[in-house]
Amino acid sequence: MSSFLYFILPALGGYTLTSLYLLKNPLILHRRKRTAFHSIHISHRGGCGERIESTMAAFTNAVEQGTQMLELDCHLTHDGHVVVSHDENLLRETGHDITISSLKLQDLPLYKERLEVTFYTGRYSSGVDRKFALLEDVFRKFPKMPVSIEIKENNHQLIEKVSDLVKHYNREDITVWASVNSSIMKECRTTNGSMPYSFTVRRGVLLLLLFYSGLLPFVPLGESLLQFYLPQIINRTFIPENRILRNRLVVYLIEKVTMRKSLFKHLAARGMQVHLFVCNTDEEIKAAFEVGATGVMTDYPTLLSSYLSRHRSQD
Repeated sequence: MSSFLYFILPALGGYTLTSLYLLKNPLILHRRKRTAFHSIHISHRGGCGERIESTMAAFTNAVEQGTQMLELDCHLTHDGHVVVSHDENLLRETGHDITISSLKLQDLPLYKERLEVTFYTGRYSSGVDRKFALLEDVFRKFPKMPVSIEIKENNHQLIEKVSDLVKHYNREDITVWASVNSSIMKECRTTNGSMPYSFTVRRGVLLLLLFYSGLLPFVPLGESLLQFYLPQIINRTFIPENRILRNRLVVYLIEKVTMRKSLFKHLAARGMQVHLFVCNTDEEIKAAFEVGATGVMTDYPTLLSSYLSRHRSQD
């Protein structure tokens, strides 16, 4: 036993020291990713706290306020149009219990006059523009604006049409595939492997396992972005449907395990952007940057622009 420890302990010590050194100096083993954009200011659903979510008015307002990326979700109508909408079922957004896929574009109802902000419970947005936007309209109006597109359903026709639009508007380098589901992400990447893509939930869990095991500095990663909750918003400004996330101990553990500055610094050094969401107060924005986020996603683009302006002037 003593002879075994004589060999294993130095080996473990050497592995640990090497892993820690490479965690801080990742470019020794990895080439830094060079994305065509670096987004500090990201507008969630187009900045849905200031205008009705995912409308052209929301996207326009966010761009006017200085956002550097638009975040959105897409679904396909019955007649094959790619519509920007967070939900497939329109009950929350319109009050009508129908799905986008069952309707032709011309039959889509309007958004509600007042819509609760999902990540700031009790707050509402409103606006004159209540029409569902087409993804093509967003691309046409904002040709140089980076866009993160979350795909929520494994629909090959939808994914193919999104890819075709991205290619048509020559924006493969500034449009990001996003999905929580690894099988959906695989379909997205198979359809268009030229677009940067973000971590799925499964890949995010693997990332944490690699980090805590010390293996992360040795493993290549294909993703360009990590987009994740700022845990402190849960049960305060965002009330999740998942009951387990309403448990304070669970949220505390998630925060302790995931909000690791050394992990985020390592990813950033390798050229991967870390976006924490959805930060809707100065306190949340500050917390995200302090833990190592390279960018913040918000429902209030004016608030985030004001925060960034104030803190740049203090630097």
